[in-house]
Amino acid sequence: MPTLIAIALKPAPRATMIEIKSARITTAEGVAGDARGEPGGRQVTVLCRDSWQDTCTELKADLPWTVRRANLLVEGIPLFESAGKRLRVGEALFEITGETEPCGLMDRQHAGLLAALKPEWRGGVCCRVLVDGNISVGDRVMIEEPTA
Repeated sequence: MPTLIAIALKPAPRATMIEIKSARITTAEGVAGDARGEPGGRQVTVLCRDSWQDTCTELKADLPWTVRRANLLVEGIPLFESAGKRLRVGEALFEITGETEPCGLMDRQHAGLLAALKPEWRGGVCCRVLVDGNISVGDRVMIEEPTA
């Protein structure tokens, strides 16, 4: 069953990611307490565990998922080419707005990480919050087609 396996936020730009067990998601601030949650197409970022593992295998490195600086880590659900679809996590509903394009900061985290994240949207997806809600590690995750 597709599942939310981790949640993280950054309290300030470029700050170290902090893992948390549950969070409030809102249209006003994304993940409550995250520095980048303002309304827009990149309010919350989601990373797939399988994609992260493929990245680590390619790099021959065991890196924590928070190095990618995403907010949510999910498993059991493909995110590649999912733009326009909706992602339900616990009570919250997101619109997937596109691929999270890796930036140069990734190579400062680990040499070669930027290039390793590029294939098949390994860097995850960006989302806009559509419906506020509480989420917790262990919540069910579902992809939904957009409603007309």
